[in-house]
Amino acid sequence: MTPGLWRNRGERSPVWPGSSHPLGSTWSPEATNFAVHAPRATAAWVCLFDDEGGERRHRLTEQELGIWHGAVPEVAPGSRYGYRVAGPWDPDQGLRFNPNKLLLDPFARAIAGTLTLDPAIYGYAQDDPSRRSDTDSAPYVPHGVVVADDHFDWGDDAPPRHRWRDSAIYEMHVKGMTALHDRVPEHLRGTYAGLATPAVVDYLKDLGITAVELLPVHQFVSEAALLERGLVNYWGYNSIGFFAPHNAYSSSGDRGQQVTEFKAMVKAFHAAGIEVILDVVFNHTAEAGVIGPTLSFRGLDDRGFYCRNGNDHPGEPFDDTYWDVTGCGNTVDASNPFALRLILDSLRYWVTEMHVDGFRFDLMSALTRVHHRIDMRAPLLIAIGQDPVLRHVKLIAEPWDASMDGYRVGEFPPPWVEWNDQYRDEIRDFWRNYTSGIRGVATRLAGSSDLYLDDGRSPYASINFVTAHDGFTMRDLVTYEHKRNEANGEDNRDGTDNNRSWNHGVEGESDDPALLAVRRRQVANMMATLCLSNGVPMITAGDERGRTQRGNNNAYAQDNETSWIDWRPDDAWLDVYEITKTALRLRREHPALRQRHWFEGRPTIRGGPKDLAWLHPSGREMTGDDWHDPTLRAVGMFVSGSPLRAPGPRGEQQEDKTFVLWFNSDWLPQKVVLPENDWVQAGEVVLSTDFKLPVGTPVKAGDRLSIGRRTVVVFREA
Repeated sequence: MTPGLWRNRGERSPVWPGSSHPLGSTWSPEATNFAVHAPRATAAWVCLFDDEGGERRHRLTEQELGIWHGAVPEVAPGSRYGYRVAGPWDPDQGLRFNPNKLLLDPFARAIAGTLTLDPAIYGYAQDDPSRRSDTDSAPYVPHGVVVADDHFDWGDDAPPRHRWRDSAIYEMHVKGMTALHDRVPEHLRGTYAGLATPAVVDYLKDLGITAVELLPVHQFVSEAALLERGLVNYWGYNSIGFFAPHNAYSSSGDRGQQVTEFKAMVKAFHAAGIEVILDVVFNHTAEAGVIGPTLSFRGLDDRGFYCRNGNDHPGEPFDDTYWDVTGCGNTVDASNPFALRLILDSLRYWVTEMHVDGFRFDLMSALTRVHHRIDMRAPLLIAIGQDPVLRHVKLIAEPWDASMDGYRVGEFPPPWVEWNDQYRDEIRDFWRNYTSGIRGVATRLAGSSDLYLDDGRSPYASINFVTAHDGFTMRDLVTYEHKRNEANGEDNRDGTDNNRSWNHGVEGESDDPALLAVRRRQVANMMATLCLSNGVPMITAGDERGRTQRGNNNAYAQDNETSWIDWRPDDAWLDVYEITKTALRLRREHPALRQRHWFEGRPTIRGGPKDLAWLHPSGREMTGDDWHDPTLRAVGMFVSGSPLRAPGPRGEQQEDKTFVLWFNSDWLPQKVVLPENDWVQAGEVVLSTDFKLPVGTPVKAGDRLSIGRRTVVVFREA
C-alpha cells in the first residue's frame, strides 16, 4: 500500500519533529512524542484510535539512528495508538514489513484490549506465506495507551530490602490467588487490587512470607493454538509488552488505570514488609515462529530482534529460520543492541517507577547466548552487573532453557541466585524412599555446596523449591504418579513424565482416613524440610493448605478452578499450614537455621561444638560407610548456634540456640539416640510431624527416642 492511499484513509500531516528519545509515547500538555525503533523500515506512521473505532494516521517524517519519531499535538492521556511500518517484504531475508498490520509499541506503558484470533493478525497471506497480507489487523490486536504521569502518592514507601538469607518467597498468580477468595470483594477478585487487600497481605505476613514472586505480569496474549481450542494462556509466559502491567488483572480499567493499580498493590505489600519480585519473560515473545502473528517486533525489526539459525555476516548465507531454544517458536537475541536496551530499560522502569524489588528470569540461559553459545560474560549479564540500579535488586535465574546445552545450574555469576532443581529432585526422592543413600539429601539440606561453594557464592545462592507453577502441586505430588492433562487438549502428551511423585498405593483422591493422614504428613514433611534447609525457600501458592490441580502437571491453559486457590475452610489442610508457619517462624527467629556462611564441620571456636554434624540414628556421627548405606533412611542434622560462624553487624560473635533436626523417610519408626556429649544437655521438641512427639516434649542427652515413620522432628536446646 502506498503512502498516498494512507492519506485517503485519514493520514494527518505534518507532525512536529519531536525527539528520538525516550522511546515509546511521552505525553505533555502541548504534544505527545512518539519514537519507535525500526532501522530497516522505509516509512512509519503513528495511528491514533477513538472509541468509535476511527483511526487517524500521522506519518513520522524524522528518522535518527534507526528511530522514527514525531510529536502529535492534542493527544489526551488514555488515547489508544499503534504503529504501521513500511519496508521491504522479503521473508527469505528476514524482512517482513507490512503497513497493513498495526504494531504494538514495544515501550508502551499500558496496553488496551487483547488478541482476537483472525487471519488478519498474520503478516502473510493465508494461502501463500511468501506473499504479504493486505488485510488490516487493527480491529484484532491490542493497542498501546498514552500514559501521563499519574502523580501516584508513594508516601514513605521504601523497599523492605530483606537480605537473601532472611527471605522466604511465595510464588503466586495474580488472578489465581484471589479468584475464589470469599474475603476479597467480588469486584476485586483476580486483580492487583485484590492482592492488596488485607485478606491476602495479612495472610502472607502471618505465614511468614517476605517476598511474593508474581507469575508474569508483563502484557501477554494467548497463543493461536490455544485460542483455536477454546483455551487461553493462564500462566502468562507469552509476553508482548515489557513495560505494561497485564490489563486483565486491573479492576479499574485498561486506559492507564492498570499502572496506578499495580503501584498501589506494591505499596500495600511494602507496608507489610513484603517484597515484590516479577517473573519476567524476555527470552521469547508472543509472535512465536515465522508463521506466527505479526504484533510488534516482527513488523519493526524481525531480522535484528530474533535469533536465526544462520549467521548474518558478509560472505555467509542468511537463514531466515528462527533459532529456538525456548520451545516457543523464537528466541530473543539479547546481544542485539536494541533488544539489550529494551530489556535493561524495562527492568529499570519496573524498579524506579513501579518500585518492584527484583526479578526471576524465565529460561535465563537463552538470554546468555552469544552466537548461539552460552557465555557467562554475555552482554546482558555484564550490563546488569554494572548497572547502578539493577545490580542491587534481587536477581533470580532459571538456569536452563529448552536445549540440551542450556542446563547451567550452579554456573551463574554473582549477584545472581538460581532456582535449584537438584534440590527439588533430591527432596522428592528422599521422601518417596527412592534414594541410594542419605548423602544427596544432606548436601541439599546444608545449602548445595557442590553447586555454589567453588565460585565463592553463599548458600543463599540456592533458591530451594519442591514444587513450582509447572508440575504437580504438593498435594498432587503425594496423590498421583501419572499426570492427568487431558483438559489441555493435547491428548495428555504435554507436561513432564518425570514427576518423582508417589501416590502411596492409590492413584488419585481418596476418602480413606488413614491414607489421607499419610499424604498430609508427607506434605508437611516436605514443607518443613523446605523451610528449614540452608538456602532460600520458595513456596508455591496454596501448597501450604493442600491445593490440588487434580493431577494436571501443566495447567498453563487452565484459567479456572483447576488453577485457582480454593479458600474454603473445609478444603484446607490446616495441619500443613501450621507446620509451614512454624518452620518459617523458627527460621526467622533463629539465624542458626538461615546461615550465610558455609558449614565447615568443625568448631567455630576452640573447644566448641562443630558448626554442623550429621548423626546416625545410633547417636554417633555418620561415617564414610554410613553415607553409602542404601538402607539408611533417617539422619540427624546437628546445627550449632554457640557461636555462629558468621559475625554480627559490628564483628561480634553471634549466639543462638542449637538444634537437632531428624528426618526419617523410612516406612518404619526409627530408634534414635540423642548424643551424650558437651554439645547439648537438654531441650524440647519445637516442630514435629510425629503425633507421638508433640511440640513441647522435653528431651535430654542420652535419651532413646522413637521417631515415627515418615516424620520430621526438630529439637531445640533449652
